[in-house]
Amino acid sequence: MSTLDVSQKEQSHNNTRWQFWIDRGGTFTDIVAKKPDGSLITHKLLSENPEQYPDAALAGIRRLLGLTLSDTIPSADIEAIKMGTTVATNALLERKGEPTVLFITQGFKDALNIAYQARPQLFNRHIVKPELLYSHVEEVAERILADGTIEKSLDIEKTKAQLQKAYDQGYRAIAIVLMHAYRYTDHENKVAELAKDIGFKQISVSNQVSALMKIVGRGDTTVVDAYLSPVLRNYVDRIDAEIDDTRLMFMQSNGGLTAADNFQGKDAILSGPAGGIVGMARIAAAIGSQQLIGFDMGGTSTDVSHYDGQFERLFDTAVAGVRIRAPMMNIHTVAAGGGSIVHFDGQR
Repeated sequence: MSTLDVSQKEQSHNNTRWQFWIDRGGTFTDIVAKKPDGSLITHKLLSENPEQYPDAALAGIRRLLGLTLSDTIPSADIEAIKMGTTVATNALLERKGEPTVLFITQGFKDALNIAYQARPQLFNRHIVKPELLYSHVEEVAERILADGTIEKSLDIEKTKAQLQKAYDQGYRAIAIVLMHAYRYTDHENKVAELAKDIGFKQISVSNQVSALMKIVGRGDTTVVDAYLSPVLRNYVDRIDAEIDDTRLMFMQSNGGLTAADNFQGKDAILSGPAGGIVGMARIAAAIGSQQLIGFDMGGTSTDVSHYDGQFERLFDTAVAGVRIRAPMMNIHTVAAGGGSIVHFDGQR
């Protein structure tokens, strides 16, 4: 634990409660806390250490407050907790999200699997396709044309039976992706309503997750949201249960903070490294420079970014072999960090 100097100007604007800024990485969790007197202190601990504590962020907060692991966190003494986390990133990389069923317009069962038939490695003779995030597909008997004409009305009874079947098979997360639903939402919303009545816990609807043209990009993003949101929700709920009414916010992939209740899977992929770019921009302003290269090495990966007076964002990208259409920072990641072991085999 260490103490940082704080300027008189910063101290004059302090309040009477603690504030915490937390970066939960794959190897370490780093915490910066602002005490009621305005001074800053930092703390670092392992992100995974089940023999010592169930959660690194909560353990760090307790240590900085001088509490034991069994003590209740005094939420009245905390102004806010703001966190960047790799929970969603790790779940995606390790394919440990929630088992998800995809409901898509009849005749388009394989649309997301076929996708755009892109060949990023044109001369590679041994193509290994990324593992699909959804485990099962159900085709919905409906069709709305591009001009809004209803070619085939939604078969409610058949759809209800399909939903019940998926629920009975153990699925609790569903991605609903229907043709042209980015504009004509009635059928999708009805399927979502039926899914809610049956008891699905996570219902991701494409016209709400990514209301854009092109069913592949819209569908992929919706599946990601359904797959990761339950994992995030479990983590957020675990934190929330320990801090009562304390304001809890999370960093999104686009570099902005959002309330815990609004934190979604599709916006959490780069929650961890995005905060580093925001910090780099603040440093650039402080030193009077507008051109910086960001190099963020953690224990498991290294993130490189570029700043030229404004944040660089992507709206269509791929992470861990999964296509996502959502605003996020332009970050280049190398799967090697401070804890990586390099092996040289004598070859070029």
